[in-house]
Amino acid sequence: MSSLRLAIASAIVRLATVALRLIGSGATSAPGKLLLFLAPHAISQRSAQLARGCAVISATNGKTTTSGIVAKIMTADRATLVHNKAGANMAGGVAATLNDQQGDFGLFEVDEFWLPDLVEQLTPRSMLLANLFRDQLDRYGELDEIVDRWRDVVASPNAGQVVLNADDPLVAGLGNSARAPLYFGIEDKAVGESTAQHASEQACCPACGEQFTYSRYFVGQLGHYRCPNGHVSRPTPDVSADEISLNGLEGSTFSLSFSDQSFDVELHLPGLYNVYNALAAAALAESLGVDRGTIVGGINSSKPSFGRAETLSVAGRACSIMLIKNPAGANEVIRTLASDTEPHDVLVVLNDQIADGRDISWIWDADFEGLSCVTGTVTCAGSRAAELALRLKYAGVGISQIVVEERLPQALTLAIGASSDRLVILPTYTAMLEVRELLVARSVVRGSFS
Repeated sequence: MSSLRLAIASAIVRLATVALRLIGSGATSAPGKLLLFLAPHAISQRSAQLARGCAVISATNGKTTTSGIVAKIMTADRATLVHNKAGANMAGGVAATLNDQQGDFGLFEVDEFWLPDLVEQLTPRSMLLANLFRDQLDRYGELDEIVDRWRDVVASPNAGQVVLNADDPLVAGLGNSARAPLYFGIEDKAVGESTAQHASEQACCPACGEQFTYSRYFVGQLGHYRCPNGHVSRPTPDVSADEISLNGLEGSTFSLSFSDQSFDVELHLPGLYNVYNALAAAALAESLGVDRGTIVGGINSSKPSFGRAETLSVAGRACSIMLIKNPAGANEVIRTLASDTEPHDVLVVLNDQIADGRDISWIWDADFEGLSCVTGTVTCAGSRAAELALRLKYAGVGISQIVVEERLPQALTLAIGASSDRLVILPTYTAMLEVRELLVARSVVRGSFS
């Protein structure tokens, strides 16, 4: 009876999906919510039909990019993917993906808060937990609550092989609850810093409560750390990156090392944070038993997803779009931008919708001071454009450089016409979707995320 119920529900939902797309909806989550209303066990039933099982990816930052790299790797490994690549990462989005796509391997990025429920239903072969940063405090609360939820997931028999970031003490500490976790991390101290960023989360030793001390910081609290009393230290990574060379907005090269092999990698995604994303993808693929040459080939062929450092031609100008949504992520984007020697204008778009987080106080924790080196125009847009402009003024951006235009269509037109230099757009999440709609209307990008 349950199979018949699922079949009927699936047929109804497919019709609803067609109708939603005809009226212009992306239909990424609503059909899944309807499916779960009609067939509450649809996710577990559908995922059980995947011949090669599935993998789950969760993190505060980098889920979409990491899953995109894993998708390249698994496709090269001859998997046919069922993948929520549009980023709908709650139950509705996962259910809609399972109902809408056919394949033999499931690849799902999952919202941090939804991870316990979805792992229970998906029973993945492997689960990647990549990082934890402060994000949308009005929705998630403090990180301790997420850490507690994740600890329960890691200990679950349904979690599969657990892959953890050795450099994030909040994540690596979960390994104590896991069965034989696989760790990844950066070994090249030359790309790190000796002092913490303002947005770092200062984790404490679970044994004595003392704050960890660091010999190197890479991204936020990610780095090389240990308990000052000798109780806990960073785990030795099973998969690591060394000899890293960062090349501004063009990408990076590094040496990717497994337990007994090393490979030269050329990554066409900018910034140290994307080295972490590629490293996480490699570790997840390693846990799934993918050939290492295939892993390297997948990383080398990876390209940015929309809004994640993708560069497009807009009205004859090179235009790079780099999502910012919390202090740690914004800091890495700004650091990458500041390291690029090419002249550019900047359009920053700050919204405060539910998906962005109503609380925008995070902009005072992000190091926007890095934009003070921009010599071109800095346009502020979005529902909180005025507050953003004030933040940039205090960050040292020249008042004569700052243009405030709350309406995004007009702001985009102004920014594109500012000069012939590269334009870099830094939008929050809903702003990124609005930018996409505007570029679809200009026929710059296609209307779907396929």
